[in-house]
Amino acid sequence: MRVMTYQLQEGCILLNDVYSLTNKPIIPKKTVLTREHIQILQDFLIKDVDVESFLINGEPFLLGDVIEEDVVSLQVPEKSLIEQYIQSVKDYKQLFQNWQAGAPVEIPKVRPIIIPLLERILDQPSELFSLHRYSTRKDYLYHHSVIVGLLSGYLGKKLNYSSADCNHLALAGLLCDCGMSKIDPKIITKSSSLTLAEYNEVKRHPLYSYRMLEKISLLKDSVKLAVFQHHERIDGTGYILGVTGEKLHPFGKIVAVADVYSAMTSERPYSNRQSPFKVLEQIRLESFGKFDVQVVEALTNGVGKLSIGTKVKLSNGQRGEVIFMENNNPTRPMIKINENEFLELIKNRGIFIEEILQ
Repeated sequence: MRVMTYQLQEGCILLNDVYSLTNKPIIPKKTVLTREHIQILQDFLIKDVDVESFLINGEPFLLGDVIEEDVVSLQVPEKSLIEQYIQSVKDYKQLFQNWQAGAPVEIPKVRPIIIPLLERILDQPSELFSLHRYSTRKDYLYHHSVIVGLLSGYLGKKLNYSSADCNHLALAGLLCDCGMSKIDPKIITKSSSLTLAEYNEVKRHPLYSYRMLEKISLLKDSVKLAVFQHHERIDGTGYILGVTGEKLHPFGKIVAVADVYSAMTSERPYSNRQSPFKVLEQIRLESFGKFDVQVVEALTNGVGKLSIGTKVKLSNGQRGEVIFMENNNPTRPMIKINENEFLELIKNRGIFIEEILQ
């Protein structure tokens, strides 16, 4: 819906890029507005903008007056995919807080959070790779859990797992950090570096998660193993047990990749989000040792689904069009900026694709 700039609140989500006097947007679409963003819009004398009808916390965006021609847009019978995602994050947060208070994990309450959303994502997979934009430092853990669940289920589909197994993978991804509910909340939300003792405590969360799930008969052993092993690495450098590839369950290898990708592309209490293509490149560099190569390729084919003519936004703010790609470097094509300017990302290692434009 379109609203006046003075009506904006922190937590509003932009639907479209906001431009001023240049071809580069002053604030890109899908941005979760902060007080600083709203001030920028006012400073640039932006009269009105398009935003979602809900806030990042899942609450409806209530205001007195909307622009008359957009009143119809408020009467949407079905939740948008993004609204359904935000609701899933909100519902997971409530469950997590219950677990912190000592409540057990109840699968009938967990499944509705992730399975219907996964089904929708599998029909609109391109939406999956923009969800990281909605993650906030405050609620990072809840966004992360939902995204890992969706990514795990999606990767299962790309690897030709059955629909049932994709659902099990989604549950594993969603629940892999449930054990964080047994860790001191001050450690979870700490914005500075952890002490060694704090870090060692955080590293125990896969064990805590497994113990919360191990006696639940509704969960397959493959789900429980994936939860326990999602921080293990094929070369034995992971934790908790430091086991190597042949002892890792395939589900664990999938959730491990989903977990790393989601963490690195999201706003976290102690670090900023990174470009999905930069993260993908880093994961690919480590895949010959730490991660399952097939899983990484499945992720690459999803995140980096580029073709000649694809419009992209770069990390330096420029926009352009993919005109040439090398199979060995799918994240670093040649970009046409304008009629007279071309950029070879393979020769400009400090610049990454930030976003695929619709």
